[in-house]
Amino acid sequence: MNNSLIIGQYVPGKSFVHRLDPRTKITIIFFYVFIVFFANNIPSYGILVLFALSSMFTSRVPIRFILKGLTPVWILIIFTFILHLFVTKEGTVIFDYWIFEFYSGGVIQGFAISLRFFLLILVTSLLTLTTTPIEITDAIEDMLDPLNKIKFPVHELALMMSISLRFIPTLMQETDKISRAQASRGVDFRTGPVKERIKAVVPLLVPLFVSAFKRAEELAMAMEARGYQGGHGRSKLRELKIDSIDVVAYIIFIIVIVILFYTRNYG
Repeated sequence: MNNSLIIGQYVPGKSFVHRLDPRTKITIIFFYVFIVFFANNIPSYGILVLFALSSMFTSRVPIRFILKGLTPVWILIIFTFILHLFVTKEGTVIFDYWIFEFYSGGVIQGFAISLRFFLLILVTSLLTLTTTPIEITDAIEDMLDPLNKIKFPVHELALMMSISLRFIPTLMQETDKISRAQASRGVDFRTGPVKERIKAVVPLLVPLFVSAFKRAEELAMAMEARGYQGGHGRSKLRELKIDSIDVVAYIIFIIVIVILFYTRNYG
């Protein structure tokens, strides 16, 4: 398994988070993404961090695996923080040397934005880590079912999203394999002028696109051979059902929302 990117990867398990209905997880994550932007002080951010970390530990997904998979995200988080240090000129000066002048407002805003970004990535990653692509497809299709009344292709949309999530790790593995093969032939992706490095990427992209189109064609032929004709009249192997464990999850999340808005207004 390629641990450089956790998006699209599923880690089997029987934890509390794994056993939740996928609709419950999608709903909670959707509102979590929404309420993250309402945090405005240390207590409100604290409750969001507590919820995210509790979800991570409850999922029983190896922490080392999650942190290693978030390595590319850390680069963006650090860049975001540094950018706010240079751009935001609010508050008092806390560091002044040569051309570097940092303000307290830049530190606070940079930390807040970076923390929000980290929490969003962490919580949304838990969805794919604890939910199979098939479950995500069924959940999205069920939640968007009212759109069928206006002839919206709900099943096809859900299927495309599921296939996309499923093939992200596959494409990453294929990219790693091709890059190693090209490097063994003397292709250098990391050194030299920018123009030469861009040219060096071409031998990587061409076989990658060829492989992706080949996989898409094989998948289409396999679906056609099995008589796939869209979502009309199709049955499901597993029926989605809201259980008591989902009710508990909703109650916990509602408590988190209440505490968040209380700390936001009175913290």
